Amino acid sequence: MTNTSYTDTNPAPVHNSPTKVAIASLIGTAVEFYDFYIYGLAAALVLGTLFFPKGDEALAVMASFLTFGIAFVARPIGAALFGHFGDKIGRKTTLIASLLIMGISTTLIGLLPTYEQAGILAPVLLCVLRFCQGLGLGGEWGGAALLATENAPKGKRAFFAMFPQIGPPIGFIAASLIFIILSKALTTEQMMAWGWRLPFILSIVLVGVGMYVRMSIIESHAFRNMVAKKTQANLPLASTVRKHYKQLILGSLAAMSCFTLFFLTTVFSLQYATTQHPWQSAPLFHKIDYLTMLMGAIVFMAVASPISARLSDLIGRKPIFLIGGAITIVIGYFFGELINSTSMTIAAVFLSFSLFIMGILWTPLAAFLPEIFPTNVRYTGAAISFSFGGILGGSLTPYAAASMVRDYATMGTTYIGWFLMTSCAISMLAVLLLPETHKQELDN
Repeated sequence: MTNTSYTDTNPAPVHNSPTKVAIASLIGTAVEFYDFYIYGLAAALVLGTLFFPKGDEALAVMASFLTFGIAFVARPIGAALFGHFGDKIGRKTTLIASLLIMGISTTLIGLLPTYEQAGILAPVLLCVLRFCQGLGLGGEWGGAALLATENAPKGKRAFFAMFPQIGPPIGFIAASLIFIILSKALTTEQMMAWGWRLPFILSIVLVGVGMYVRMSIIESHAFRNMVAKKTQANLPLASTVRKHYKQLILGSLAAMSCFTLFFLTTVFSLQYATTQHPWQSAPLFHKIDYLTMLMGAIVFMAVASPISARLSDLIGRKPIFLIGGAITIVIGYFFGELINSTSMTIAAVFLSFSLFIMGILWTPLAAFLPEIFPTNVRYTGAAISFSFGGILGGSLTPYAAASMVRDYATMGTTYIGWFLMTSCAISMLAVLLLPETHKQELDN
């Protein structure tokens, strides 16, 4: 299928304004990741109790973390689906569709019956909607990254790619803030009865804002140039796997460690630090206190973004990844000791520093992954690499970490640190095997 609106007879190309591109790429990922993190926070705080049979609390938490991981399995499917249409008919249409799917799925989660109300049907429906969330996010990130990089001025691709990467910390802060407000305003009984639903239902309003902004965006010059030359791939997924499998594999591995670091620092640590374990007389922290620290720490991820973007535009993507990776290995070495601290100061510094390094690793991805693929499969390749990186680094990470703690008590947190170090070493090796891309042109 060819988009006939872009032909050689068209007048001079019209470009998106840099400001419009920045806002559209940022607001879409902020909304999508708000939806995604709302689920992660709810999985750590309430979903285990509401959607699974009463009994072993640790097993219920592990089950809720498994449903959290379902979205990661769906993400590459969404990446392939939206990537196909994004590479064939345009980035804009698929970005709007992915936002709608994510928003509707999130809103419906807020309307689901609980296990007490519907029995086994409740977790089944939860899993279905979580899968749909993953489909939407699988298409969202790749399109937002391309929107930013393909419209960026020369020499500033990482800087413009920073905007979709700032969306996730904004989404996380919004998700955390609304949970904190509700937890302070409502009793525990009210929160468990109906309060938890409000953050999910609110999603539909945020999606409307994102849709309004994205409707005004036009296709990038790189995409219009490809259509004019009639060089689209007939089957972008097949072409990507057949011709660019090396970039696909290495790109996925390169993205893996930042997901591991993020979900250990946010979703797992929140559950671990606010739950009473058999060897403790009380939880390490109250839920509201820890969630407040997390919300403050995520700001450091956003602070790291312009630093990382600027440096990667100046000296390249690979040096930034390798520096961030080396520091992440140090974090993994001390992970077990730091996560067991009862000091709010130590916990806040640990969370803030870890998420700052996460920002260093995270930001260049939005430029680096699109850059390693040609225009006719760029959406598919970048989106699938990112999604598989999420599967490898994030899908089962909270579940695996909870299992280590359950089976090995305090020693389990040391093993979790080794898990992080291993993930990071693999990502660093993948980055070393990929080419440096910060000076190459994207109209290829």
